[in-house]
Amino acid sequence: MTAPSRQGLSVNGTVTLPVMSPLLIRVVAGIVILGLWELGTRAFAAPFVARPLNIIAAVPKVFADPAYWAASLSTLSAVLLGLAIALVLGTLIGLVLGRIRGADRMLSFWVSSFYAMPMIAALPLLTVWFGFDEGARLATIVFAALFSVVINVADGARSTPAEYLEVGRSYRAKARHIWFDITLLSAVPYLIAGARLAAGRTLIGATLAEIYTAVDGLGYYILANARGLRQNEAFVGVLMLCFFGLVFEGLMVYALRRWFPWYRRDDEAAT
Repeated sequence: MTAPSRQGLSVNGTVTLPVMSPLLIRVVAGIVILGLWELGTRAFAAPFVARPLNIIAAVPKVFADPAYWAASLSTLSAVLLGLAIALVLGTLIGLVLGRIRGADRMLSFWVSSFYAMPMIAALPLLTVWFGFDEGARLATIVFAALFSVVINVADGARSTPAEYLEVGRSYRAKARHIWFDITLLSAVPYLIAGARLAAGRTLIGATLAEIYTAVDGLGYYILANARGLRQNEAFVGVLMLCFFGLVFEGLMVYALRRWFPWYRRDDEAAT
């Protein structure tokens, strides 16, 4: 029996398709999706519905609008601040849950419950507590990101190899060294995984808060243009949110490959 080649030779009478690179597959799939979107909207949708060609045509106009860049900067700054707060608080709480069994038993259920809660359900309460301004947006971002960091850091703290802790105790390491020099460093890959989840949730939380509270940002920019039937311009705002997410994802992947080459994701192994 001969192994199939990349040119698609047959094996046992079965013809195999040519093997394409993952990047080429993604590009082809994207072109097909955009083509179906363009054809579908031209055939069945109203003229004001966003279409790929119209979105591309609207990009120069939107990029020349100072309000667009002001909204993008407002959302990005709020997301970065909220994510930083969530990472610090989530890391500390996660270490406590991972290291102290009593705290884990008392709080794990509530952490998991708040993580599963839809962010939109907490938004009305957050606006009552923090007002219809940037404070409510920041609180929503922190609430959206916090619990994914807590859960992942707690898992990382629990999975710290026992021999690492035993060596630290043998050398009479102080508690702060065991917590931060051994446990935290061992849980850094879990922290990065939690940060990747938190980044996407922060963008969702910021957009929801801006739409609900009418705070200046990409969420309100998208809402205002969509209500004015300028859906192509609104979709450019959506693309900027996607760009923020892709940049952060790329930074996290680079950090894992650069400083934690032994840490592998299942999807990376599959490719």
